[in-house]
Amino acid sequence: MEATTLTTDRLRLRPFGPQDTEAVYQACQDPDIQRWTVVPSPYARSDAEFFTERMSPEGWRDGSMYNFAVLREDGTLTGALGVNRRTHAGTYEIGFWTAKEQRGRGYMTEAVLGAARWAFASLGCDRLEWRAEVGNVPSRAVALRAGFRMEGVQRSGLLNKGVRRDTWTGALLPSDLGLPGTEAYVPAAARTTP
Repeated sequence: MEATTLTTDRLRLRPFGPQDTEAVYQACQDPDIQRWTVVPSPYARSDAEFFTERMSPEGWRDGSMYNFAVLREDGTLTGALGVNRRTHAGTYEIGFWTAKEQRGRGYMTEAVLGAARWAFASLGCDRLEWRAEVGNVPSRAVALRAGFRMEGVQRSGLLNKGVRRDTWTGALLPSDLGLPGTEAYVPAAARTTP
C-alpha cells in the first residue's frame, strides 16, 4: 500500500522514516516502554535504525504492517502506533506506545481513533483487535476510551522477551464508530434459536 498520512484535531500520523530514528531511540529508553511492549531491552540505537529505516518501510511496501509516527503539530514525536494484518481476512491488530513526556494528554486515544477509522475505510478491516499484557493499565485505558470492548484474558497470549504472558484482549468494530463493515455481522444476542 502507498504510504499514508493521517490527521486528527491535534496530531499528524505519518509513516516512520530515518528522520525519526533519534526520537524513537530516546523515547524507547523509557523503562515502561521496554517493560510493557515487545521492543528490545536494552534498546540500542541500531534497534531504532532497524525500526525506522527497514521494518516500518518494508511493512508498508508488503502490506503486513502500517507503523505511524504520532506527531504533535510542532513535529514532536508523541508515540508510535501500528496496525498489523492478522491471519484472518479483515482482521487487524493495533498496538502503540506513548513517549513518557506526552502521556496523560489524550494524544494516543486520538491517534487510535484516527487510525481505526482509516483501517475500517481503507484496509477493509472488519475487526480491529487490541492486546496488552495483563497489568498494562495505561494501554487498557486508551483502548477503553477509544471504544474497544474488552473480551477477556488470553492465557499465554503474548511472547515478550522470551517469556509467555497473559494478555487482556479487546476489539473495535466499524459499527462501534457508526461505520459500515465490508461483511455482514450478526451479533450472537441478535440470533434466534429454532
